[in-house]
Amino acid sequence: MNSTDSPQRDSPQRAPELVPPSDANIARAAGLLRAGELVAFPTETVYGLGADATDDRAVARIFEAKGRPRFNPLIVHVPDQDSAEAIVRFDARAERLAETLWPGPLTLVLPRRPDSPLSLLVSAGLDSVAVRFPAHPVARALLKAAGVPVAAPSANRSGAVSPTTPLHVAESLGARVGLILAAGRCAVGVESTVLDLTGEAPVLLRPGGVTAEDLEALLGVPVLRPSQAEAAGDPAAPKSPGQLASHYAPGRPVRLGANGAAPDEALLAFGPDTFIRGGATRLNLSPQGDLHEAAANLFAMLRALDRPEHAAIAVMPVPEQGLGVAINDRLRRAAAPRGPAPFPSETPTQD
Repeated sequence: MNSTDSPQRDSPQRAPELVPPSDANIARAAGLLRAGELVAFPTETVYGLGADATDDRAVARIFEAKGRPRFNPLIVHVPDQDSAEAIVRFDARAERLAETLWPGPLTLVLPRRPDSPLSLLVSAGLDSVAVRFPAHPVARALLKAAGVPVAAPSANRSGAVSPTTPLHVAESLGARVGLILAAGRCAVGVESTVLDLTGEAPVLLRPGGVTAEDLEALLGVPVLRPSQAEAAGDPAAPKSPGQLASHYAPGRPVRLGANGAAPDEALLAFGPDTFIRGGATRLNLSPQGDLHEAAANLFAMLRALDRPEHAAIAVMPVPEQGLGVAINDRLRRAAAPRGPAPFPSETPTQD
């Protein structure tokens, strides 16, 4: 049985458990996160759907639970600035903003450290990570107790209104989340501001709890919108919505719908491949045909096969259902012609 069909996770008869944020319940929630489970918790902006950001399979469960059609980058939540600096590289601008505005509703997109333990699925294969130090005391207590960075988009089904109360989470996700730390209504009620600092000019990817004027006052320079960054011709800056996905694609061409591979190609298989022939190197997203396992393996395996000795990466078909929709979305992007052709937005988000 595929994880997308799991009756335990999706059964409408089993309601999620709402518990007060006592020390015992926070410790219990932290243990669930370390075990690869999903936990909903409050931040000052909205309720988040948390998973261990270092665990590929746990992160894949976020997309499954939300019914998210694409692997958008997720925001990683940390309990302090030192924890953030262990997974991303800070520059002087980031230091200044963090010292003044953290903890708080500000997410910084920064270059990923080469030794970062984060799952590649968190950043949708990009070399940047969206990171935030939330101010809510329950969120901070949970993050400290968990001892791992926590990926947490908003705790609702994809496309639904972001949740600002525990009942919103329960109504939207149902049994897809087992435990909700219920701490009343979120104070801010809108998502965090997302600021990209991976380029020379700071770019506001999403307005939120911190205003652009606040950011400009601290940085001493204008904060660009994505369209302004594109017009300025900054190749390091994120492009306007519709183009950021092109920042990651394998160096080797990607051939979809393959039933085999040439001797000089790499083969990315799915499901039982006993009778599949060819391929200089072969990796299998899931020999059992488990879409959850395939999602967890996708980015790491694409990178592993992206080597100069391979003429191309041949990819076997993946079913267009459940998490297969998101997997195929990313594979189509990887196989698309290189250049400025637009893709849907890849802004780090809490949706």
